[in-house]
Amino acid sequence: MATKGYAAPAVEQTYTRARALCTRVGDTPQILPALRGLCQFYRNQGALPIARALGEQLYRLVQREVAPTPHLEVHEALGGILFYLGEYAAARTHLEQGIALTDPAAERAQALHHGVALGVTCLVVVANALWCLGYPAQAVRRSQEALAQAQALAHPYSLAVTQFYTAYLHYHCRDAPAVQALAETLLSLATAQGFSLYVGLGTLWRGWALAMQGQGEAGLAQMHQGLAVVLATGTTLVQPLCLVPLAEMVGHAGQVAEGLHLLDEALAVLETSGRGDLLAEVYRLQGTLLLRQATPDAAQAETCFQQALTVACRQQAKSWELRAAMSLACLWQQQGKRATAYDLLAPIYGWFTEGFDTPDLQDAKALLGELEG
Repeated sequence: MATKGYAAPAVEQTYTRARALCTRVGDTPQILPALRGLCQFYRNQGALPIARALGEQLYRLVQREVAPTPHLEVHEALGGILFYLGEYAAARTHLEQGIALTDPAAERAQALHHGVALGVTCLVVVANALWCLGYPAQAVRRSQEALAQAQALAHPYSLAVTQFYTAYLHYHCRDAPAVQALAETLLSLATAQGFSLYVGLGTLWRGWALAMQGQGEAGLAQMHQGLAVVLATGTTLVQPLCLVPLAEMVGHAGQVAEGLHLLDEALAVLETSGRGDLLAEVYRLQGTLLLRQATPDAAQAETCFQQALTVACRQQAKSWELRAAMSLACLWQQQGKRATAYDLLAPIYGWFTEGFDTPDLQDAKALLGELEG
């Protein structure tokens, strides 16, 4: 899994064989890691409904276990799957239960046994769930806690996973310098250790950060390079995560048709896998790019923004909801519907209790000021 990627055919073959042997032997504790391994494989292959079914089977089986570790394993597995499905509140519940079961003294031994430190993974994935739910300050604190623990473990793969998810969080927060710093350290570690998936993801994040900071041509080249490396690992789950920021940056560079094509590709993968955590942003970016065409399509763009809002509301994802509302409010402002735009954005902005130094909330405050004036 570390060198070939979680979705490599050999991973499925090995865990399927282990599961078959468990079935032949009868009631044996090895069924738990076999199921958990298959759960990870199908999750990273992008078959989230299958992964969820295996995770729920695993959850039922561990109820008879007294030791905390099997319960930590299933909470980490299900929490990650639910996060990618866009069920953020349920993901948060599982991941925080996993954190509560973590024994810091046993983390390194567990990391060597499982391939990754489960408690650290719970921390850094819940950080991303917290951002989506509208708690950016808590999200950053959790990610910092995860990084500190991962560095203390001296377990390279756990550190690479943590650096990746922390970069993902700062991508959400639009913090390009932080993304670049994390991408550089992730690339160095992943290259030295031969973690091919994270070489690709580190390259992608570095490219996004460069493009965000004005180095568009160099950044896009790195993003394309990173995407190619990721696809070569067969890890379908992260394909939309590569396509969405690439589409955004391509659009910024004026290649609107290419950006829309990439978003269509991302949407197809999201629908096939059931992945929901980027769905609202895909719809929002589609609307944004439709407005940048030589002949802007305001009607279709508004439909896209409304779809983004619908998805975000269904997911209780306040950060995605705020971003979609800002895009729609800007469109309405241009159409002279200032009061309607204000009435949409004000209650969403008013819901937040933290993170007012983040770009999204600062932009929302500024836009509300314009709509009031």
